[in-house]
Amino acid sequence: MKISLFEVEQWEREKFDDLSGENDISYFKEPLTAENAGEFSDTEIISTFIHSDLDKTTIEKLPDLKMIATRSTGFDHIALDECNEKGVVVCNVPRYGDNTVAEHVFGLLLTISHNLRDAIDRTRKGDFSQEGLQGFDLKGKTIGVIGTGDIGEYVIRIAGGFGMKVLAYDVKPREELAQELGFEYRDNIKDVISGAEIITLHVPANDKTKNMISREEFDAMKDDTILINTSRGSVVNPKDMIEALASGKLKAAGLDVLPEEPVIREEAELLHSAFKEEHDMETLLADHILLRLRNVIVTPHSAFNTCEAVIRILDTTKENIDAFIEGSPENVVNEINKSPVGG
Repeated sequence: MKISLFEVEQWEREKFDDLSGENDISYFKEPLTAENAGEFSDTEIISTFIHSDLDKTTIEKLPDLKMIATRSTGFDHIALDECNEKGVVVCNVPRYGDNTVAEHVFGLLLTISHNLRDAIDRTRKGDFSQEGLQGFDLKGKTIGVIGTGDIGEYVIRIAGGFGMKVLAYDVKPREELAQELGFEYRDNIKDVISGAEIITLHVPANDKTKNMISREEFDAMKDDTILINTSRGSVVNPKDMIEALASGKLKAAGLDVLPEEPVIREEAELLHSAFKEEHDMETLLADHILLRLRNVIVTPHSAFNTCEAVIRILDTTKENIDAFIEGSPENVVNEINKSPVGG
């Protein structure tokens, strides 16, 4: 089969080399987009990371496509409806960074609670004063975990090690897990938010979670709440978050994701009218403000990025491709309307 892998670094290629043989495999460092998809019209299997834009237009330009293997858990960058209609199987990596992302949550939280950024910046300048650096303990604090899937579970386990109390919300509560780890589910998000000093989000990006945390939710928070978001930027309304930070509802935020993060890196594009029409300029502006606030810690969607987690991503992706070629797809996230053609 003709296999094309995008957003692949040189060192990652060896993981997929043994897919060769009867298969024709090609590697590309750039993402797959509607603009370049026509160059790969004969490819049957593609694998991408989150920066490829697999929208309807892109999929339409790949008439021979049979399978997409995204090297991520999330698949909101893929037009599933179009894949369903064309019989394209979409597979993800459901588990690779459960503990990895959870550890990043506490990296952000400890950076905030111990004022680590200011402390490090200050000492680099030769200033060893303590003024303004007093932080707070995590022990005894209540953390609200929104989403208790695999990552949320690890967050709860780590929180227990810090001696924190845990409140949680999930559309599918895991009562056995709650009994095992000693945390409490609440019936709705606002009950969790109003009862916690720290909120951490672990939900997918979809229509139901878009702007899940907006003005009403911020209003329900205690004063000086800490918000951590390592899920997806669309889950939080950035303009409402800025207002909450300004009013004191939020003491600080730790963010690994922003709503317009895939495009905000290309600031020169802000000058083009086509860009303005395509993207929410108010959201872009809010993102830029968040990047510059002293009480906001932003990392570049890197919570997943450890050596161990990346290897797990590559291993699972290869297994997904192998399974599809053998006629028994694994980790399928869509429901196709036509029978896929295997290898």
